[in-house]
Amino acid sequence: MVDLNYMSIAEDAMKKIKKGAFLTVKTGNELNTMTIGWATFGVVWQKPIMMVAVRSTRHTFGIIERAADFTVTVPAGDMGKETAFCGSKSGRDVDKFKICNLEIFNSQKVASPIIKIRGHHYECKIVYKSAMHPAHLDKNYDSFLYPQKDYHTLYFGEILACYETE
Repeated sequence: MVDLNYMSIAEDAMKKIKKGAFLTVKTGNELNTMTIGWATFGVVWQKPIMMVAVRSTRHTFGIIERAADFTVTVPAGDMGKETAFCGSKSGRDVDKFKICNLEIFNSQKVASPIIKIRGHHYECKIVYKSAMHPAHLDKNYDSFLYPQKDYHTLYFGEILACYETE
């Protein structure tokens, strides 16, 4: 395990996240992972922040709403089949971890685990969340990205750990 500076790898991480990364959340006995294709990195409130977006229709939404944290695992290699499956199937209906042979591993600083694969891992404490309001969204984005009106909630996570595993 190698500690990383999140901003020094942000450009590479974003290229990989566009292809699919795992957002994993745990609270109590509830655990789920889902595929994300967007995120942001930056400094907000003088802290390193990663923002992820989760639609209210997703199984993960019910878990992250009660969670204190989340992790993002960005695969180093090709995991297209796994990210496609985890992005199209609901944890309400299937055990994504079992079907995709995804092992979890305890995080260093948060309750939500990481996916035990080669790649970059971000451990984030939720410091702010905000449900999107369509009145504040560009109309072209709204009609193109939200035809079902299933808007995202944005979760801002303070990055407590960023590292790479082999």
